Amino acid sequence: MRRKDHEMDYNFGLYVIDKSQYAVLSMINASDKTPYCVPISPVRIENNIYFHGALSGQKTDNLNVNPNVCISFVGDVNPVSEKYTTEFESAIVKGTAENVTDENEKIEALRAICLKYAADNMDNFKNAIDKSLFRTAVWKIEIKELTAKRKKYGKDGQELKFGKIE
Repeated sequence: MRRKDHEMDYNFGLYVIDKSQYAVLSMINASDKTPYCVPISPVRIENNIYFHGALSGQKTDNLNVNPNVCISFVGDVNPVSEKYTTEFESAIVKGTAENVTDENEKIEALRAICLKYAADNMDNFKNAIDKSLFRTAVWKIEIKELTAKRKKYGKDGQELKFGKIE
């Protein structure tokens, strides 16, 4: 990381992952070996990131050919116009994607995803699983590498550097 003064610790990275409403999954395009990225709705369970998708398509093809991925998470963002900059929180995960085939693990991951994104509709979770589990892919990425950074200003208007907390 070039800006060591913005670097945050591992636990801060987990905090950003958990609060992020979406992330961008980056991989290599299987057909022409060019970069490819797609937004996902991830959830973290322990040291793993889970997301769901279709059983087929470009993302699935790419992950089946080359499962090495990078995921970018963004937490809070706040423009600071008087300083011509932006406060931000971010985390980057590197790992290997694995198609989850164990039905219990798939359901656990989907439950966690639904609790994060549709908590007010959990009464319908079992019906949704019964109708669509067979046509839903779930991918797991073990966190092999996690970096996090932040730019934030304190109440005194001074930048909080080197992980300083107010």
